[in-house]
Amino acid sequence: MKRVNFYFRLLLSIVFGIVMHVNLFANQTDSLELYTPYTKISVSPGKSVSYSIDVINKGTTTRNEAISVAGMPYKWDYTLTAGGYNISRLAVLPGEKKKVDLKIEVPYQVRKGNYTFSVKTGENVSLPLAIRVSSAGSSESELSCDQRNMEGTTKSNFSFKTVLKNKTANKQQYALMAKVPRGWTAAIKPNYKQATSTEVDANGTKDITYEIKPSKTAKAGSYKIPVKAVAGSTSAELELEVVITGTYELNFSTPSGLLSAKATAGEEKKVELVVNNAGSSNLENIVLSASKPRSWEATFEPDTISLLEPGQTKTVFATIKADKKAIPGDYVTKITARNPEVNETLSFRVMVKTPMLMGWIGVFIIVAAIAVVIYLFKKYGRR
Repeated sequence: MKRVNFYFRLLLSIVFGIVMHVNLFANQTDSLELYTPYTKISVSPGKSVSYSIDVINKGTTTRNEAISVAGMPYKWDYTLTAGGYNISRLAVLPGEKKKVDLKIEVPYQVRKGNYTFSVKTGENVSLPLAIRVSSAGSSESELSCDQRNMEGTTKSNFSFKTVLKNKTANKQQYALMAKVPRGWTAAIKPNYKQATSTEVDANGTKDITYEIKPSKTAKAGSYKIPVKAVAGSTSAELELEVVITGTYELNFSTPSGLLSAKATAGEEKKVELVVNNAGSSNLENIVLSASKPRSWEATFEPDTISLLEPGQTKTVFATIKADKKAIPGDYVTKITARNPEVNETLSFRVMVKTPMLMGWIGVFIIVAAIAVVIYLFKKYGRR
């Protein structure tokens, strides 16, 4: 009887050990789970697909397992990362989960259809995924710019940073073009070096900068700048926009640039003046005035310019009259052209000289004085 009990207890121990071993094995093989909410998505050729995958440990022991991607389509690139590192193995504490990021680059040259692959870990844990490519890859190119619109004055330099994408399966040589308004300039710089063409690898990109310089006489307003990249079988284009804001600038002088004249006391001098709108906005109601020496006179014809458009020049005549009692010397008259937006002043110098009659009278007096001296010398010199 004792021997039967012994064998019975031994059998129970063996059965219990087998059950515990099976439970432990089942716990280790079935405790891991891979999860992501979107297991089948649809994209177009050339797109990037990112998955956030949870690795969940439902067991009671830490699991340190390899993790990989199986069945990835030919020529599709992918990265499997966690914590910013590329990984091939992952440890997860019991009752916790770790996040893994899977990024897939769908090539441009690809057929339309469904593509399946899976993420695997442990001995038999698998997460099947599928990507549907909605259309066949095309021989397209793309020119993009984050900032297509810029604003400034005619003195500004506008720099547009663009990216040229070659979506074809072959290397392409692109001719680069930009159509700017008359009087404007455009410098095209692939990788920051000025050129008229550039080469882009298959499925590659290249940075291209378009530097636009407006004409100094460009009026305020919006200007469209079409730019193109053209290869033999493909091309890309983009429309940039430059907005010129109004600037106010006035040039004011004489036709020759000479700002002086000669006159006698009481004489009038008619001076020709040119007024030029060197800005990009209209100038209205420009008033001409003068700050002159005391007892002098200054008038203008006309004394007001009602409208002066950008780049336009108008002639004004100033008449300056010297004081009748002005003594010889230099006199400055300050002439001003102003409106609420501009205020320009030039200094005009008038040199007053002795009148011709006074000169002859002076000569006569000098001659008479000499004659008197000679007479007196002759009359009284012998004594």
